[in-house]
Amino acid sequence: MIDRGIYKKLQSQLSKAPAVALLGPRQVGKTTLAKQVAASRSSIYLDLESPEDLLKLTDAGAFFRLHSDKLIVLDEIQRVPDLFKVLRGVIDQNREDGRRFGQFLCLGSASMDLMRQSSESLAGRISYVEMGGVNLLEIGGGRDQLN
Repeated sequence: MIDRGIYKKLQSQLSKAPAVALLGPRQVGKTTLAKQVAASRSSIYLDLESPEDLLKLTDAGAFFRLHSDKLIVLDEIQRVPDLFKVLRGVIDQNREDGRRFGQFLCLGSASMDLMRQSSESLAGRISYVEMGGVNLLEIGGGRDQLN
């Protein structure tokens, strides 16, 4: 696995905000990075393209409250935009209960639509981290190593 430079930035944002959105184009490693972050703490990973994971969110608020002590990773969140409204209430309740940071890690494509939806519903509750493709520094950089 390639060590991504953005890993530390993502961890830092999770220690400062209740929700973090990791945005970027498809196939740049968002899911791999999120799973790496999730492995470092108590967490739950949900793929919102998976029917089984969507079923768990039939009552999303109850599911999130049941697991409020964990980082909940929501992959492909743009598929279920109504979740942003639910996240707002859960984040506010968790804040009242003393849990201020690192509640949700949301993954999605860097579409303006996704950013608009989340920023309207989660104003003051979400931080954004943009992820691009792998760069030379991450793969060991330097011309000698590429040959």
